[in-house]
Amino acid sequence: MKKSYKIDVDCANCALKMEEAAKATAGVKDCSVNFMLLKMNVEFEDGVNKEEVMQEVLKNCKKVEEDCEIYL
Repeated sequence: MKKSYKIDVDCANCALKMEEAAKATAGVKDCSVNFMLLKMNVEFEDGVNKEEVMQEVLKNCKKVEEDCEIYL
């Protein structure tokens, strides 16, 4: 399952950090962040609870870029 989320991030480098953090999160099959559109596209692994996974993605992103936001 794929889902798109609106994000808030200050620079393209920070967006890349967010993408890498999201990809490293359990339950995420793939992720891409578009800085220009301020969107994060997430592909989830089969059978996971996407709300729980996205809470972990947000935690992991905050570790690398504390002033980022993902609008869940």
